[in-house]
Amino acid sequence: MKGTPFLFLTLALLATPVVFADPATAADEVKAAAKKLAEAANYSWTTTTTVPEGSRWRPGPSTGKTAKDGYTWLSTAMGDRTSESILKGGKYATKGEAGWQTPEERRAAREAGGGGGGEGRGGRGGGGRNLENFKAPAQQAEEMVGKVKDLKKDGEVMVGDLTDEAVKGLLTMGGRRRDGSEAPAPTEAKGSVKFWMKDGALAKMETYVSGKLSVNGNEMKIDRTSTTEIKDVGTTTLEVPEEVKKKL
Repeated sequence: MKGTPFLFLTLALLATPVVFADPATAADEVKAAAKKLAEAANYSWTTTTTVPEGSRWRPGPSTGKTAKDGYTWLSTAMGDRTSESILKGGKYATKGEAGWQTPEERRAAREAGGGGGGEGRGGRGGGGRNLENFKAPAQQAEEMVGKVKDLKKDGEVMVGDLTDEAVKGLLTMGGRRRDGSEAPAPTEAKGSVKFWMKDGALAKMETYVSGKLSVNGNEMKIDRTSTTEIKDVGTTTLEVPEEVKKKL
């Protein structure tokens, strides 16, 4: 029977499962998870930073809340000092002894001899430059995806090595000194990032960086892991004082 071989071939092809490549890459999944979190009405998070024992710089945990109306509340700890700020649209106000003040109000108070509520440069414990550029975890994750060399799925975790430029930025806290000049390039630098998802939304993010920096002629070793855990999605309450709303 001349048609038999062709018939058998046709049946074999029909019986063989056809496997199509999943068009969604690990990066696509993380971006979608970050977008879903960003679209939530509100959420909270806690960020903890781990450094080696004996490190001079030992940051405490920071906590935050954000809502879809654009307001974000942030509390950061450094030693026994805590800074509380509210941000919106690139502007922010920090709470101090003189109450809620914008950077301009603190500067004016210092120039007038009032001390700006007793908070040093950039707010109590510093950090003004970081507040101006602060992004909530959903936006941080979306940006971080573009700074990974090759993001891959490892079980339930998305993991990848960071680009050299991304590592430098994290090691030098933005890549520039306070005076705006370029920070020295770190040596032996490396870094990685991990993402966890839950119900299709970003649930946790971890960044790790290590390297050496030259500070005032002295070599400083950096080894830092920062972990951000998302919680209370859709059930977070963020109350903004009216005086802060007027300032922002």
